[in-house]
Amino acid sequence: MKVYKLHIIKIKLFNLWLLLSFFGFGSIAAYSQTTPKVTSRIDSTTIKIGEQIQYKIQVETDTSALVMFPEGQTFAPLEVVETSPVDSVIIADKLNLVKKYALTKFDSGTYNIPIQTVLVNKKPYLLDSIKVNVASVVVDTTKQKMYDIKPLVEVDKNYSGWWKYIFYAFIGLAIIGGLLYWFVFREKPLTQEEKEALLPPYDRAMLELKKLDESKFLIQSEYKEYYTQLTNIVRSYLEEDVHITALESTTDELINKIELLKDAGSLDIDNETIIQFKKVLETADLVKFARSTPESSVIEGDRKVIENIVIKTKEALPEPTEEELLQNEEYLEELANKKRKRKIVITTITSLLIIGITISAFGWYYGFGYVKDTIIGHPTKELVEGDWINSEYGYPPISIETPKVLKRVNLELPAEAHNMISTNQVFNYGSIIDNFYIMVSSTTYKKGVDFDIQKAIDATIKSMEKQGAKNIILKDEEITTPTNKKGLKVYGSMQVDNGNNEDTHNAKYILLNFSEGGGFQQVMMVYREGDNYADEIVERITNSIDFKTGS
Repeated sequence: MKVYKLHIIKIKLFNLWLLLSFFGFGSIAAYSQTTPKVTSRIDSTTIKIGEQIQYKIQVETDTSALVMFPEGQTFAPLEVVETSPVDSVIIADKLNLVKKYALTKFDSGTYNIPIQTVLVNKKPYLLDSIKVNVASVVVDTTKQKMYDIKPLVEVDKNYSGWWKYIFYAFIGLAIIGGLLYWFVFREKPLTQEEKEALLPPYDRAMLELKKLDESKFLIQSEYKEYYTQLTNIVRSYLEEDVHITALESTTDELINKIELLKDAGSLDIDNETIIQFKKVLETADLVKFARSTPESSVIEGDRKVIENIVIKTKEALPEPTEEELLQNEEYLEELANKKRKRKIVITTITSLLIIGITISAFGWYYGFGYVKDTIIGHPTKELVEGDWINSEYGYPPISIETPKVLKRVNLELPAEAHNMISTNQVFNYGSIIDNFYIMVSSTTYKKGVDFDIQKAIDATIKSMEKQGAKNIILKDEEITTPTNKKGLKVYGSMQVDNGNNEDTHNAKYILLNFSEGGGFQQVMMVYREGDNYADEIVERITNSIDFKTGS
């Protein structure tokens, strides 16, 4: 709140006080304190939406009083538009203060101006609440032309900031590509297990025996686990190098298979080695199934026997023939081919998934039609997104922005038109059978000719019919361009002959007609029905129309 302190010393009153004091009347009050008078009023209790009312607060008090008026939006639900400075007038030793507020409301209804508080010497004085009626604007339908309610129009999504989504998509694809490279295409370093798996059977058996020596099975008296691994090492080696089913065979079956190979000459190994091997297998069976606990010396002996069997078996095996080596190479090549095919399959499936997910995401956000048109292409979409040209055409000149430069067309006028038309300049792009057609014309008439805009429009409609248009539906309305130029818009639908009487397509057309600069200007646009991109082109062209006075 603003504070106003007014202190006026009256010379005459002061002299009177000195005189009275001199005569012994003592000290008396120079002036008496009176109760302040605080009132409020408004200039109207009924307003229309958006109109303002003047709310005035008047305070009558002593000249030395401190007065604080309401400030800010204390008048809600009404809005304070403006506050005026405080007017002050001194009348008969009284201070009269007036403050005005401009209030308004943009919704119809009945509202109460809340109780306002005025402070005089820090003492509150309350003002009564006032009722205000805000009325809606009444439309005179006898003077104001009424139009049908426009149908609902689907608004295209705002594509501003599209680069962000392209950037996010690029980042996502880069991450997926990196994962594919890391897990599929990259030559990954082999793990220790994979390196051991690639060793020849003999080397792998000797390495596993060494690991078994370093294990804690014997320290922890885990004899069963020790003998199980010991026999499995030699059985696995026999399966890989000797090519017999050793892991699933019993002790007797395995020994019989080895003896058969020896008798057939496929395995040159002595009987003593076979007998020692059989004893080790029998000891292992007792440990595994009868929970026998062998002596340490026996365990050490069995460990040496197994290693000796692996060594002697390796020495007893004949050298591989060229055919076997070739088969081994073919096998390795086949494994490599399978690995390559697996990579190709994984890459193909992943790529298809990425493409599908990307198209689905863009289709969900932008619409599948837009994505399809972006990938495959669409004639009018390319026009919308191309470089537009702003130029002036004809005389009087019409300034217009178009997706392509319009070319001058020489049209033959009917004989009767020569008597009325002074100049006629026509420019166009495409034809009415194309996806989008635009024609701009500027015409001036000879002096004394009574120009009739309706006749000019009828002539254009007849010209459209000559070019293959039929079943033309006409609608019209007055329009005002963003540059505040008024004109007549004729629009509707029609069917266009594509070149033969049996092949037609549905189309829309718009005729924008203006009379500027002493001439007649007309813009015609024709496009296929259901083409949303063409709707964007029409809107942009319409909003760009302007007229400039020719020299």
